Amino acid sequence: MGRGIYSPSRPALQLEGRTPLSRAAAAPLPAASKTAGQENFPVASLLLPKHKRATIMAYYHFARHADDVADSPSLTPEEKVAGLDALDRGLHGTETGPALALAEDYRRAVNGESAMIEHASQLLHAFRRDSVRDYCEDWADLMSYCRYSAAPVGRFLLDLHGESHDTFAPSDALCAALQVLNHLQDCGKDYRELRRVYIPRDWLQAQGLTIQVLEGGFSPRELRQVLDRMLDATDGLIELARPLPGMVKDLRMRLQCAVTVRVAEQLSAKLRRGDPLAERVKLSKLDYAGVFLVGLWRGLTA
Repeated sequence: MGRGIYSPSRPALQLEGRTPLSRAAAAPLPAASKTAGQENFPVASLLLPKHKRATIMAYYHFARHADDVADSPSLTPEEKVAGLDALDRGLHGTETGPALALAEDYRRAVNGESAMIEHASQLLHAFRRDSVRDYCEDWADLMSYCRYSAAPVGRFLLDLHGESHDTFAPSDALCAALQVLNHLQDCGKDYRELRRVYIPRDWLQAQGLTIQVLEGGFSPRELRQVLDRMLDATDGLIELARPLPGMVKDLRMRLQCAVTVRVAEQLSAKLRRGDPLAERVKLSKLDYAGVFLVGLWRGLTA
């Protein structure tokens, strides 16, 4: 997607026999910036039933494309929002077009079911925010962002497996924890490449810091205190998420939840020991092997 996909002063494109097509919808569909294998966390785990993975991948491809729109360096904020609005219309079946193909694919994958459409539509709230705003004021502001950027993913998976909505609260906590951990992993990269900061601004200010501290190649003591404060709060979210596996009825989904909780625990611990400005802090293959074994045991005994 390039500049010029949307302008309020330009008329919509008219296709013969069809409703007018917005310029955002008519734009060609660009290649994704990442594949599922390049994401920080597994997308369609082999723990999940094979017959559900196609729907999971349709959700992922839609979310990845929407994220790419919000992160595009070639679009203005107004163009990004226009593109995301068009994706929302594609999800709800009120507009079609080349740029909306992934929204249409997901809509077909879930047979247009309203609750499942909403789990994708809510992601767009976060991406619209990313398009026009580059900071979080405080922890509550960050949690509000996670409500739309992360929680819908867990709710989508739980609904896909027919789980009770009683599972939503611990799932929301787990998804928020994973989102914050991802933000911490990428805090330097997000600032350098996107000029976007998810570290609460008031916590930085309390340590006498500005966002420019993220340009450095290491975390000074004051920033380390902010990062640890975020990890303390994140560990609180993980604690709220621990009951989730025991609440999930589907065995494979229960195992996935247990493994994911363990991923969050281990990544939080690793971020306490490592410096995300100095290195890429992530779980190794050996770490993942241990996570998998512990998660399986917890899931089977939940």
